[in-house]
Amino acid sequence: MEPQSTGLFILLMAVFCALLGWLAFTRQPVLRILAACLAFVPAMLFGVAAVNKYYDYYQTWGAAAADINGGQGLNTVPVIPRNVPTRRMVAILDKVTGSRLAAQLGETVRFTITGRRSHISRTVYVFLPPEYFQAAGSHERLPAIELISGYPGEPQDWINVVGIIQAYETLLRDHVIKPVALVMPDPNGSPQVSLQCLNVVHGPQDASYLAQDVPGYLARILRLQPPGRAWGIAGYSEGGYCAANLALLYPNQYGFAAVLSGYFRPFKDRLGNPSRLVDPFARNQRLRARNTPLERITALPLAVQIPKFWLGAGSYDHLDVAAAQAFQRLLLTRQPNVVLDLEHGGAHTMATWRALVPPLLEWMTPKLAVAAALPPRVVRKAAPHKSAAPAASAAGRSAAPAVHPAGGRL
Repeated sequence: MEPQSTGLFILLMAVFCALLGWLAFTRQPVLRILAACLAFVPAMLFGVAAVNKYYDYYQTWGAAAADINGGQGLNTVPVIPRNVPTRRMVAILDKVTGSRLAAQLGETVRFTITGRRSHISRTVYVFLPPEYFQAAGSHERLPAIELISGYPGEPQDWINVVGIIQAYETLLRDHVIKPVALVMPDPNGSPQVSLQCLNVVHGPQDASYLAQDVPGYLARILRLQPPGRAWGIAGYSEGGYCAANLALLYPNQYGFAAVLSGYFRPFKDRLGNPSRLVDPFARNQRLRARNTPLERITALPLAVQIPKFWLGAGSYDHLDVAAAQAFQRLLLTRQPNVVLDLEHGGAHTMATWRALVPPLLEWMTPKLAVAAALPPRVVRKAAPHKSAAPAASAAGRSAAPAVHPAGGRL
């Protein structure tokens, strides 16, 4: 009787039919009104369950309850005070996490990070693996993966719905991945807002916050590698576009990038309350081209070393597959052996992204560990990134579809 089980749907239909029978056979007006009102409840729940099954969102009642109650134990996640001096962070982590248990299981902590460049202030969840709290690694800086959720959604979805921490812990126990920190920022600031991780002209500087402010702050305050080749970025759906775009806009900030069912041409942003669609580039075609990964990748000089990419999609979503293949073809002109992992039978759903998480971690974490052990590299900087961004080539202009079949994005 889990949220997607056939038994639940049969039960709701049976209750609905029973109430309709009561409505048909009872003669008392009060009871007829009561039956009609009660029949609305299973009908509504049936619709909610059908949507949940279609998108494969909640698989268990525990996951649904956790999300409704603010996350899978995320209401009790240790909160790190604002503006903590770096020298005090070790003592504060020991106090709020209980270092002995954290050294066995790891710990998720919650920050409120205010960006120096963007002046945006939002919640960021960080999962620190057991190795962070163990004496053997007390002088080592861990690599990190920044995880961008889709729209509509929240950073907690990586934990509650995608189940990345559970998958990470299982893979780590099996010794098939390497220790990394998982960084889950809020990419939009509100469930009604869709910024696509862009620096909006005369608006929120979301790209600066996610690619510069968040990694920079966490590398200063925690024992994490500085932004660079020992940082990865990954995202699904809209977050997949974010991962591709930010990795190409800020190639010196990340060494690896993963795109799960992403798209590679920006849509309009959704801003305001009530929300409205706006052009984040204010009709500036140079900025739009710069923030279009299909065009940006061909415009970057060959001397600029871009992050290594991994792509994933559900095999049944032909638009996602076509978009990933078009981007893969462009990537192959700059880096060999670009992985495209197609989940058999998958679609543009949470179930697909849950299934893609293990191969993603198995691909990225060992590479991050190797990168963390290398000496700092001298890199050639890409062109400076301003309000969303110089001109890019129009190559690949028709290489991938622009709209998801559902008419929107997750």
